[in-house]
Amino acid sequence: MIVLPLIGAAILLIGGRRTNKWGHLLGVAMSLGSFVVAVLALVQLLGLDDASRRQSVHLYEFIPGMVDMGLLIDPLSVSFALLITGVGSLIHIYSIGYMSHDPERRRFFAYLNLFVAAMLLLVLADNYVGLFIGWEGVGLASYLLIGFWYFKPSAAVAAKKAFIVNRVGDFGLLVGMFVMWTTFGTLSFAKLGEATIEQNGTATAIGLLLLLGACGKSAQLPLQSWLLDAMEGPTPVSALIHAATMVTAGVYLVVRSGAFFFPVDSTAALVAGIVGTATLLAGAIIGCAKDDIKKGLAGSTMSQIGYMMLGAAFGPVGYAFAIGHLITHGFFKADMFLGAGSVMHAMNDEVDMRKYGGLFPKMKITAITFIIGYLAIIGFPLMSGFFTKDGIIETALEHNPVMGWLAVAGAGLTGFYMSRMIFMTFFGKARWDKDAHPHESPAVMTIPLIILSIGAIFLGAFLVLNNTLYNWLVPAVGAAAEEPVFHIVSGPGLITLALVAVGVVIAWFKYGRAEVPVTAPRGSFLTTFARRDLYGDALNESLFMRPGQWLTRLAVFFDNRGIDGLVNGLAATIGGSSGRLRKVQTGFARSYALSILFGAALLTGALLLVGNL
Repeated sequence: MIVLPLIGAAILLIGGRRTNKWGHLLGVAMSLGSFVVAVLALVQLLGLDDASRRQSVHLYEFIPGMVDMGLLIDPLSVSFALLITGVGSLIHIYSIGYMSHDPERRRFFAYLNLFVAAMLLLVLADNYVGLFIGWEGVGLASYLLIGFWYFKPSAAVAAKKAFIVNRVGDFGLLVGMFVMWTTFGTLSFAKLGEATIEQNGTATAIGLLLLLGACGKSAQLPLQSWLLDAMEGPTPVSALIHAATMVTAGVYLVVRSGAFFFPVDSTAALVAGIVGTATLLAGAIIGCAKDDIKKGLAGSTMSQIGYMMLGAAFGPVGYAFAIGHLITHGFFKADMFLGAGSVMHAMNDEVDMRKYGGLFPKMKITAITFIIGYLAIIGFPLMSGFFTKDGIIETALEHNPVMGWLAVAGAGLTGFYMSRMIFMTFFGKARWDKDAHPHESPAVMTIPLIILSIGAIFLGAFLVLNNTLYNWLVPAVGAAAEEPVFHIVSGPGLITLALVAVGVVIAWFKYGRAEVPVTAPRGSFLTTFARRDLYGDALNESLFMRPGQWLTRLAVFFDNRGIDGLVNGLAATIGGSSGRLRKVQTGFARSYALSILFGAALLTGALLLVGNL
């Protein structure tokens, strides 16, 4: 699974322009090859009993006496591998059409292959060191893909911002690994699973450090500021990295490290739940005010991963819903991101929804598949999101009612901002520019949309009903004290559905029925608050960037005037003294003879003086 896309990336990067004509086909073939291997691994695991569904594949001795490099094939890692390679392959195919006119298409597919290989290493490694290598690999690939159009200053800045913000989270993950090694003497998932981990201060510290790493990679508060800027990359990048796979790595880390978050009332688990709840609300609020279709979807991604993090905070009883929502979200959010790319492809790369409107008759396949993803994300009954997201809400209400009801409020906001996006894009009056000629995208782009929309319809019911996903994950993450129960009809579920309906109705009156102005109105303070991403950048600038600047200036001043001043002053003193002493060297023998005579007289006088004493 890992080697095939890695080979593809190497061939395309080393081969250079000689691979331009067929490079995109090689990239697709390598990703599809990995998907086939993942399916075969799934079939093999299904043929084993539960006790045998954790297969280790030893590769080689990596760091002697510390860690061996190996892979872990279990239900959790295979589920992620199927998502990465399956959805990833569809995005590869879509990119053939989307990037058809880009002269650097071959390089784009090389980076996509590199990302798939790194993401697979992250989820398949059997220890934290291998996971960390994959973790940094996807960070590199994300940097390269966000800044793919590096000639655009905004893309270059966004790539750098994503890379730097993620380094903060990576620092937490790395320190957590150091503490883990110092405390338990191992970084192997299997050995840590066998160890007795007491919930003391050390375990809590490890859990919080791992959570910091998860917040960076999954764009959770307070490390969320990079995600919306990352939309500067090509749209397939947004679908692959920032919707379906990379941003879910933090959820994978928390679930894989569940031993450090038990019991569910531990400090680390409580903080994970608070972070997830706060982020799901923050992302929803941001999504309510964005006119850029991709940034609106990015805010939605923040929010939905917040739901996943909230579910993961409740241990095995919530894992099935969290991972289930992660998988279904990979389908319906990739569907919507690629749908947004299809709209942009037809609208001269315009991203402002205020310049859309009335696109449904012109782009029926794109519109229908996008609407299917929309119904899934708002939790329309019997769609995928209904089973997975409502399952998280139901679990949260049972274990922490405050977080649960805040998650219900987030669902209402989801109904509003996603309906706003639908009405502004596909319905109402056309607000296009004169040079826009909207049309349906080619089949190479619409077929992946259709396949993803099918998953958005049926996948949730398949995973949740009869606890299919829960029973599948038990060998990897452990069993809950009581099996999770999902009620298709329940009081909280009806309240959630009612709030979603209220959000849809409000969006209809504001953006469906009423005329949408092409120029965004100024709006209230709350609108400005959301448009500016809840002032996340301003907060980072005030708390970290400007104090960092002053600290840097102080360090430079101390270095110039203190350390360098001391060294340069000593050098100047010696240099000046030597310059003056050099004048003594006249080159005349009589001067030297006189100096010797004078020195001998001084020495003789000194000896006589000492002798008399």
